[in-house]
Amino acid sequence: MASGAGPQLPDIVSGWAVERPGPVASGPLVTVRRALPEPGPGELAVRVEACGVCRTDLHLAEGDLAPHRPSTVPGHEIVGRVAATGSGVSGFDVGDRVGGAWLRETCGTCRYCRAGRENLCPTSRYTGWDADGGFADAALLPADYAYPLPGDRDATQLAPLLCAGIIGYRALRRSALPPGGRLGIYGFGASAHLAAQVALAEGATVHVLTRSAQARQLALGLGASSAGDAYGRPPEPLDAAILFAPVGDLVPVALAALDRSGTLAVAGIHLSDIPPLTYQRHLFYERNLRSVTSNTREDGREFLRTAARIGIRVTVSPYPLSRAPQALADLAADRVHGAAVLVPG
Repeated sequence: MASGAGPQLPDIVSGWAVERPGPVASGPLVTVRRALPEPGPGELAVRVEACGVCRTDLHLAEGDLAPHRPSTVPGHEIVGRVAATGSGVSGFDVGDRVGGAWLRETCGTCRYCRAGRENLCPTSRYTGWDADGGFADAALLPADYAYPLPGDRDATQLAPLLCAGIIGYRALRRSALPPGGRLGIYGFGASAHLAAQVALAEGATVHVLTRSAQARQLALGLGASSAGDAYGRPPEPLDAAILFAPVGDLVPVALAALDRSGTLAVAGIHLSDIPPLTYQRHLFYERNLRSVTSNTREDGREFLRTAARIGIRVTVSPYPLSRAPQALADLAADRVHGAAVLVPG
């Protein structure tokens, strides 16, 4: 294990784990104190500076996603400093700023991995689901799946880029938005407010549809052409749409708003049931319905380059790590402005 003059790791890691999944009011998160193992081959031991709170963390806490292991520390938008490295690590040194994201491991040999579609790897593993994540003051990250991050930026501004940003970027590409096209965004939280900026920078007209008045104001401030109620009708037919809200009832609403040959991309890992669709009203004229599953590392690298190039603006609501349950509760109730981010210490 290599170590040096970088940040010191605590003897005991303090954080939160999902003990008994259930509604946030039932207290699914409990405090934990654990010894952090030394980093194994190819691993980084990281002192956490900030960790974003993703809707996937909420799904895991509430039981919408079945736990993969008991008492797992959630959190997969991790920003931290390398405190120690395991054997065989190259490209990262002690003291470097790194990011840990949702995709944690793939086999590298299946037909999906070989085709550059590692997001579909049948044996893929995920941070905060298959291994402890960043709702803690330290974590282990696989170096091959970590991202180098600038050391001079506020960690809370970087954390949401690592899932909300990356997944939003993949959803935007899955929506097949044509150059200069008309994009509808349903739901406007952490992921949506970043994807919208990429679309706007690329010349799109963006219409936002969300139940939150505060989110509608944010959308207009970022340059959206319109912002209305989630079940309303956009002012013009859409070439593409992205559904960020985990609400299946909005699928037929968004499909009906598409122009001929338009595509709806559903960005969430969990969605409530979709009501029956009418072929003529929702799918005819070659309208397309697509899902979005995780991301590839290349998606992450492309998005982080794009975010730096366009000067993406990240709206965050910081919470001390000690208030992680409140952050989840606020996310569940749509009380978070932009992206919620936990800050240890």
